[in-house]
Amino acid sequence: MDAPVVGLTTYRQQAAWGVWDTRADLLPSEYAVAVEAAGGVPLLLPPVALPSAAERIVARIDALVISGGADVDPGRYGAAPHERTAGWQPERDAWELALLTAADEVGLPVLGICRGMQLMAVHAGGTLDQHTPDLVGHDDHSPGGDVYGDVEVETEPGSLLAELVGPRVEVSCHHHQSVASHPGFTAVARADDGTVEAMESTSDRWRLAVQWHPETRVEVGLMAGLVDAARRHTAP
Repeated sequence: MDAPVVGLTTYRQQAAWGVWDTRADLLPSEYAVAVEAAGGVPLLLPPVALPSAAERIVARIDALVISGGADVDPGRYGAAPHERTAGWQPERDAWELALLTAADEVGLPVLGICRGMQLMAVHAGGTLDQHTPDLVGHDDHSPGGDVYGDVEVETEPGSLLAELVGPRVEVSCHHHQSVASHPGFTAVARADDGTVEAMESTSDRWRLAVQWHPETRVEVGLMAGLVDAARRHTAP
């Protein structure tokens, strides 16, 4: 079977390379490498504001990854900004929420990574805790700068996630926010401090989201599961 096409949402921000320093649509290459390693074809999806763009994109891909990035606009879940909430991008929020709606309409497999998990919860009508250290009393989930926190998570027995990564796994985290409520999803992994680190759909559809960054370790379990779900979604 042909390799399925996996859409990856991107950042849009100032970036520098070569002689250029300008606005760019970009994503760390680890995402594409992880998809390719799992047997998929990565396709970057920068924010688009045209009507029906999300529906047209979803009709042409076999699975969707909502990537990591800046905080979600707290107005999207009816909250005032915490003093540590910053940098939200309305155009990216709108684009990814539209992609999730379009994906729901056709049952497209979806994987959320870090911000992606938070946005999936908000899209479903859930809410976020805007600064996790306020709840757990430490910064282990986001040590600061470009450093990932090494966090042990325990998965829910019998869950799809447990099938893909096992009962307990060390993961790379970089999130100062976390999911507080997640209608339509079940919490399937927690850190030792109780933070919800993953959720999956309560239905049979392949919708899974994690707070950690599997792409930084080319984590084969999650991406392999997504690519397999993409193949099954497109099978006649």
